[in-house]
Amino acid sequence: MPSVSIRGSTRRRTISEINMVPFIDVMLVMLIIFMVSAPLITTGVVDLPTVGKSRQRPEHVVEIVVGSDESVRLRVDGKEPQSVPLRSVAARVRELQGGNADTPVVISADRAVKYEAVVKVMDTLQRAGVQRVGLSVKSSGT
Repeated sequence: MPSVSIRGSTRRRTISEINMVPFIDVMLVMLIIFMVSAPLITTGVVDLPTVGKSRQRPEHVVEIVVGSDESVRLRVDGKEPQSVPLRSVAARVRELQGGNADTPVVISADRAVKYEAVVKVMDTLQRAGVQRVGLSVKSSGT
């Protein structure tokens, strides 16, 4: 009879851990590359718009005042504002411009007004072909 050796079942357990050493090496090399190349990167200059003072105020200005309740009023040359529905703002502005596309249109809004309401007014004017549209800003002195 042949001899049969009975071996004990000693199976090797697989290691289910990730070897982190290669990842750390790659990260350190990338860190060194970024540290060396960071001073060489040229920074871009962003020119932000500033508020300047014009030499003279135009004689004819159409001002659109957007209220905190999103109501729209038109003020011409500093007179008392008249309430106008949003859908007829563009036609009324074109009428007040009197065919002169160089007449400036200024949009004024309270701080509490949603930005969406101002954009709706600007979009309405743009679709109607109004050229010179600006936003009123509060000067830092007042």
